[in-house]
Amino acid sequence: MRVAVALADWSERWFPDAFVFALIALIIVFIAAFFAGAALRDLVQYFGLGFWSLIPFTMQMAIIILGGYVVATSPPIHRLICWLATVPRTPRGAVAFVAFFSMVTSLVSWGLSLIFSGLLVREVVKQVRGVDYRAIGAASYLGTGTVWALGISSSAALLMATPASIPAGLIKISGVIPLSQTIYTWQSLAMAAILMFASIMVAYLSAPASSAKTAEYFGVVEDAPTSKPEERRSPAEWLEHAPALSLVIGVIGLTYFGQVVAARGPLAALDLNTYNFLFLMIGLLLHWRPRSFTRAVHNAVPATAGVLIQFPFYGGIFGIMTMSPLSRDLAGFFVRISSHGTFPVLVAIYSGILGLFVPSGGSKWLIEAPYVLQAAKDLHVHLGWVVQIYNTAEALPNLVNPFWMLPLLGILKVRARDLVGYGMLYLTVNAGLVLFFMWLFARTFAYIPPPIPR
Repeated sequence: MRVAVALADWSERWFPDAFVFALIALIIVFIAAFFAGAALRDLVQYFGLGFWSLIPFTMQMAIIILGGYVVATSPPIHRLICWLATVPRTPRGAVAFVAFFSMVTSLVSWGLSLIFSGLLVREVVKQVRGVDYRAIGAASYLGTGTVWALGISSSAALLMATPASIPAGLIKISGVIPLSQTIYTWQSLAMAAILMFASIMVAYLSAPASSAKTAEYFGVVEDAPTSKPEERRSPAEWLEHAPALSLVIGVIGLTYFGQVVAARGPLAALDLNTYNFLFLMIGLLLHWRPRSFTRAVHNAVPATAGVLIQFPFYGGIFGIMTMSPLSRDLAGFFVRISSHGTFPVLVAIYSGILGLFVPSGGSKWLIEAPYVLQAAKDLHVHLGWVVQIYNTAEALPNLVNPFWMLPLLGILKVRARDLVGYGMLYLTVNAGLVLFFMWLFARTFAYIPPPIPR
């Protein structure tokens, strides 16, 4: 508890904005590619060519946030949140309770987890007095910093299971890697359970039993009572509140999703597009009225700002990494310093460090995958488990990188530096667990050569 409070006090003073990390990463990659032999003129061109290369993926990530927000703020889910908030009775129990639901919901959707957990915090602090707002705020972010990428919204796993989404240069290396070799292995499920148990214990033990820095300290007050239902004075306003419209479109959408599942199978059907489609259709039905749905979307848009402005810079990094000799040299470097046994640990460390500067599971995987998977092939390491090593390790820096906190911060009405101190404590504990179990579980896999693409 003393360590957590000290780290929280330090981060409030010294921690910078997420965009700073993206700019630092770009500079580091630019310099590294120059020393790898690329000409300055070429590097500038690679940066420009790559800048807009992630636009489709950027939209997919923004829609994940929108879909999560729409579902979490729907009337049925909001009532569920209010009921759940009455369960914990003590400050420490409240922090551990929020940590649990943050991680459970992140296995379904990291976007849903951010919004659901933030709203849960706002309701819990109304019920349980004396909760340290920094501790419970950091607990609400745990899903995105621990197990989200081991769940069904894993960007890297979904991308590698979707032939149309895999870049041509990458599919020649790995082929398609089905979800049965990544998030649905028993090793991946065991890793998720271990991280959840450890994180809940840290949440409980590090939370002050009583604290001066409650929600009131940060100026967070209870929401004003909801206003009475809007009056409907014109045919247009009646249409905006007509449940029939949402019902018809929602049923059509879910029917289409059922057709996709029937045609492809439940595992192959789940890619980024169908995943986002499903969440929007469910959100439309849960909100019931078109006006309620569009209001939720409007409120969610500010939470996507960080994604929209920072992903083009990650695209520039991707351009430099893939077009310069840097990607080839890094693959050779991993092969030279690794063995079949040490490769999982080295990939985990590297993925975690890179995640400090490129805090996106999907776009960072596109940067990292070409040389990591090539090195894994050369060393005969199971490619599906390499994806899961990446998934587990890349989530860790999210605990201290404020990029994905942005939607949550808007709900909690705090700054990233208010939460990062507790995130440092979670990072310290979980990093050791990840390195050990990634190495241990890797020894249980037999190498499967990827299919030769036609």
